[in-house]
Amino acid sequence: MSLTTSATGDVALRSLSIMAEGDLTDFEAVIARDAVNREDIIEPPGCRVGGPDGFHATALWLRSAFADLSHELHHVVVQDDLVVIDATMSGWHTGDFVTYTGDGELDRVWAPTGRSFAVRQTHWQHVVDAKVTEHWAVRDDLGQGLQLGWMPPTPPYLIRCALAKRRHRR
Repeated sequence: MSLTTSATGDVALRSLSIMAEGDLTDFEAVIARDAVNREDIIEPPGCRVGGPDGFHATALWLRSAFADLSHELHHVVVQDDLVVIDATMSGWHTGDFVTYTGDGELDRVWAPTGRSFAVRQTHWQHVVDAKVTEHWAVRDDLGQGLQLGWMPPTPPYLIRCALAKRRHRR
């Protein structure tokens, strides 16, 4: 059974699936040159350039922290140029998860816990001329943090995070 029968929905689904394994060529095929990712505010500055380069940088950032990253699809709704994807993102926390301030400064570093997670997300995308032009999402960041052991933090984990942050400042 296909979750969607429209070409617009297929483009949006492809843009989500390549987050786990796609290369820059894959992103160039489905992301518009001037596409905007409304979720890039906590991401590294290299992710904030938009277009295929920015979306690919976001994928690399996620992959650097989470192994076996995947999205299980639940629902896809397409209305005109808007696609909403309801999915569960899962993976293993195997690398530092580094977040940034709005000014692009290092904010927090969550040291790897080796734990798995599976959290519900909805991804909203505008698709025009068979390319994603805009993306934003609703994520369960609290649920992810609880599953990964980020919250409530233990004193040893806080020390590990502080040491990881020191490494990233260098």
